[in-house]
Amino acid sequence: MVSPLNPLYTERELQEVLQKSEAEIAVVLAPFYKKVKNVQPETIVRKVITVNIKTFLPPLLRFLFTIFKERKEGYRPALQEGDMDFDAFLKKGRGAAPPQVTVKPDDPAILMFTGGTTGSPKAALGLHRHLVISGMQYKAWLTNVLIDWDDTIMALMPLFHIYGLAGVMATGIIGHHPLALVPNPRDLDDVIATIGKEKPAFLPGVPTLFNAMLNHPKVKSGKANLKSLKLCICGAAPLLLEIKKRFEKVTGGKIIEGYALTESMMAGAFTPVYGKYKPGSVGLPNIDVEIKIVDADKGEKELPPKEVGEVIMRAPQLMKEYWKNPEETANTIKNGWLFTGDLGYMDEEGFLYIVDRKKDLIKPSGFQVWPREVEEVIASHPAVQEVGVAGVPDERQGEAVKAWVVIERGKSLTAEELRNFCRERLTGYKVPKHIEFCDELPKSAVGKILRRELRKKESKEMHMN
Repeated sequence: MVSPLNPLYTERELQEVLQKSEAEIAVVLAPFYKKVKNVQPETIVRKVITVNIKTFLPPLLRFLFTIFKERKEGYRPALQEGDMDFDAFLKKGRGAAPPQVTVKPDDPAILMFTGGTTGSPKAALGLHRHLVISGMQYKAWLTNVLIDWDDTIMALMPLFHIYGLAGVMATGIIGHHPLALVPNPRDLDDVIATIGKEKPAFLPGVPTLFNAMLNHPKVKSGKANLKSLKLCICGAAPLLLEIKKRFEKVTGGKIIEGYALTESMMAGAFTPVYGKYKPGSVGLPNIDVEIKIVDADKGEKELPPKEVGEVIMRAPQLMKEYWKNPEETANTIKNGWLFTGDLGYMDEEGFLYIVDRKKDLIKPSGFQVWPREVEEVIASHPAVQEVGVAGVPDERQGEAVKAWVVIERGKSLTAEELRNFCRERLTGYKVPKHIEFCDELPKSAVGKILRRELRKKESKEMHMN
């Protein structure tokens, strides 16, 4: 069983997840060796294996890397006793008989850490059959577009995230699709260059990626060739309709949307590739996936179409449990149904709409405001590049709507201009009382705007004042 971890974790975060996973061997990229060693005494990790990127480079680049970058970028750490370099580890086992290990479908495969509904890291346990089922579901949904053994998938979603592991990688394995790996999706120059070189047919991504690509100078000037992209899928956060239209125009391909969770091991919903598209909807339940809407308070009553409640789902690949956390498992999986913590509704045709996280709901003066609705309106302003909306404490309203906005380079916008824009499109209590302009917004490893970090930033500023 493996537990892929984010290398950008702080030492405190890394120590916590290593303790909870009970990992005994850590395989790390060499520059992160020191970070792991600093927390190792507080864990049961007994061996650290370092990986040097030059191992995977062609001869000339390997030579240049050794001369100019290896030591400078931390790829030559002094290993402590008991630790090994990956190349030495492979040489040590060369010629030995492979271990006789029988892997069964219900054997543990992965521990994927997630904040779940509380923000405290919990490890969702996935089985081997879960990964196979997710790959088969994706392949079946995309079968009329992607050609087995031929079409390349752009793999820039991190493999320590369920989207990259149980979504992108599993789909590639089941469909025999080559994966074009991109180590850093924030390096847009590399992303654009890799698309031009590898000609991928399928690009799974997130809204911030598609938005950033549209604003890349080479894309704006028409010098980037994105025409190989027959299909993109957008997940992890809602896709704004304006971004979808612009990206499809640039590529000539299509963007579908999806909804899934770490706990569901990528079971979820997708918009049809060729069928009906409904703006704002994340689509229909995938093959062998059942989705219902129940009352958000007790979760006992199934709600009729168009009524907002908690989204619950049942599928053959739901996580087995939160690793060694029976209480949280029991709160999340009830009678075979996964309670997602997301609020949404289904229409008469079974299309699912995600409104927001239960915990993200804003209640100014008792009214209900969904951050996503406000974000959609603000993002439609031609001067806005990115936006995040969350609730902040307010003496008069109890809680007020606040928007953090990134303005497109070369454009200008005032808070009052933006409020007037919102007033024309939103009921009064939904218009942001507070607007803050930022150079950038906090994002997760897959580019999802982190509302909790915006709230945390607000809280710190209030205490300082």
